[in-house]
Amino acid sequence: MSVRPDHWIRHMAQENGMIEPFVDGIKRDGVISYGVSSYGYDARVADEFKIFTNVDSVIVDPKEFSDQGFVNRKTDVCVIPPNSFALARTVEYFRIPRDTLVICLGKSTYARCGIIVNVTPLEPEWEGHVTLEFSNTTPLPARIYANEGACQFIFLKAEAECDTSYADRAGKYMGQKGVTLPRL
Repeated sequence: MSVRPDHWIRHMAQENGMIEPFVDGIKRDGVISYGVSSYGYDARVADEFKIFTNVDSVIVDPKEFSDQGFVNRKTDVCVIPPNSFALARTVEYFRIPRDTLVICLGKSTYARCGIIVNVTPLEPEWEGHVTLEFSNTTPLPARIYANEGACQFIFLKAEAECDTSYADRAGKYMGQKGVTLPRL
């Protein structure tokens, strides 16, 4: 597998709709940076958040997920309570080529503040808004800024196409929009 450079990301986004909306170059101007970089794409977090709370003493169960365990917020600044967690999504909608696997890492600005961004790999031919998981590992409240950079996607080109893509097997998160909760 090889890491794909900026000119490939730019071409795939502009000519093939791999990333929409696409930002060519790095945008900083008083924000946490986002846009295409040398070997990746720094995506933005949208203004929709699901913040986990223990008000109703709900048990988090991936097989029987209850929406009573969080509060919904549409805001430019999300405050995650100490040692807590929030779900969000990217502003960008991704369409992954069949010969590509995408991994994601959190931005150093958040990591240096004790905020971990987790994203599962984007599989070949998956598409949708990416659900972002923010963990506040600190004993203090933490802020997440909407419409600013949250994480970097790195595109890995396979040596050969896979036999079965995410689209082929009709994966349960195909075409997701908004903040998507666990599904069985």
